Amino acid sequence: MPCIRILLAEDFEPWRMHLRSLLQRRSEFEVVGEAIDGLDAVEKAQELQPDVILLDISMPRLNGLEAAERIRSIAPQSKILFVSADRSAGFEEIAIAAGVQGYISKAEVDSKLLPALDALFLKRPA
Repeated sequence: MPCIRILLAEDFEPWRMHLRSLLQRRSEFEVVGEAIDGLDAVEKAQELQPDVILLDISMPRLNGLEAAERIRSIAPQSKILFVSADRSAGFEEIAIAAGVQGYISKAEVDSKLLPALDALFLKRPA
């Protein structure tokens, strides 16, 4: 199976480490880069052209919605999943309207991240 290259864009280091540890459970996932804010995410998306970007919404310098819009034009093949603590009603719809492939609440990341990636890349139901 080909490796799925992942960029982590999360400003809170303990969360980046947690996401990395979840992804390391599966040999087909490779974290190719980490971004600490929205502008860093845009720059690394352009440089690395990852298969998927796990993108926090609330980040300094450029929020995730703005970063996603820029990434769509410079790395159009990269799929984006928002991972956010924001659980506001309707937020998932806003994220999808921004052109991303999905939204995962940080409260549910342990149970939903790997199935969401499976649904995107391995054609398994989420």
